[in-house]
Amino acid sequence: MIEIKGTTRLCGLIGNPVEHSVSPVIHNNLAEIKNINMVYTTFKVESYNLADAVKGAYGLDILGMNVTVPHKQQVMDSLVDIDPLAKAIGAVNTLVRVDGGYKGYNTDIIGLGREMEDEGVFIKDNSVIIIGAGGASRAIAFLCADKGADKVYLLNRTIEKAQNIANAVNTYFGKECIIPMNIGDYNSIPDVEGGYVAIQTTSVGLYPNVDDTAIEDDAFYEKISVGVDIIYNPAVTMFMKKLKSQGKPAYNGLKMLLYQGIAAFELWNEVTVSKEEADSVYELMKKELGISE
Repeated sequence: MIEIKGTTRLCGLIGNPVEHSVSPVIHNNLAEIKNINMVYTTFKVESYNLADAVKGAYGLDILGMNVTVPHKQQVMDSLVDIDPLAKAIGAVNTLVRVDGGYKGYNTDIIGLGREMEDEGVFIKDNSVIIIGAGGASRAIAFLCADKGADKVYLLNRTIEKAQNIANAVNTYFGKECIIPMNIGDYNSIPDVEGGYVAIQTTSVGLYPNVDDTAIEDDAFYEKISVGVDIIYNPAVTMFMKKLKSQGKPAYNGLKMLLYQGIAAFELWNEVTVSKEEADSVYELMKKELGISE
């Protein structure tokens, strides 16, 4: 147990809502494991108070902050510096204290990358389907292009949002990698040898709507070889169940959450978290969420 005293550093999560977050489990246990005198909590912040919250955090000498929905884009206006990749992605989820304010990073892209490496899911030279075109999808599209995906079909109900992400990623990497599509046109995605890596980034299927999925048609899942759903509550989403029913591997987003948190913790404290330390925190996260598998 960390002893809170005058030298204890504070970090936290700003967003709305934040009450459900398991990020305190990640960071407070990492602080204890690494013997760093730091505590982490959550701060519910309304959009109209965001700039004041960031300025106030700096004034209070807060070491660093995570940022979650709905503030990942808006917070960029309140920063003194932004990592070039985070700027290209257009979303920030980690604030690191620097002279005069905070510098913004996007560790979501690191989180999913580490999860996929952990689970043996490879992007390079493979074809990918991304479902959804929100903030997380944007980071994941950048990840897929950076990791050398062959083609990435980006499906969304609003084609303009998918097109905006495609334009940003394709321009940044100088290649036509991301192909935007209306989600209703999924049947026109060509079959590929070995199947697609599919990444589900929408909130469809999030607890308590556990029987929902963005695409119901079982035929769609025949195109897929392996899937990742960034939702972690429930632990097995309907998207995952549809893949598992066809004998295909499917993973939730809990490790993505873990690894994006670890990346932030490492930035704040200038340390490296080992695989063994990460695994021990992962078990504590599952315990917190009542996940037994």
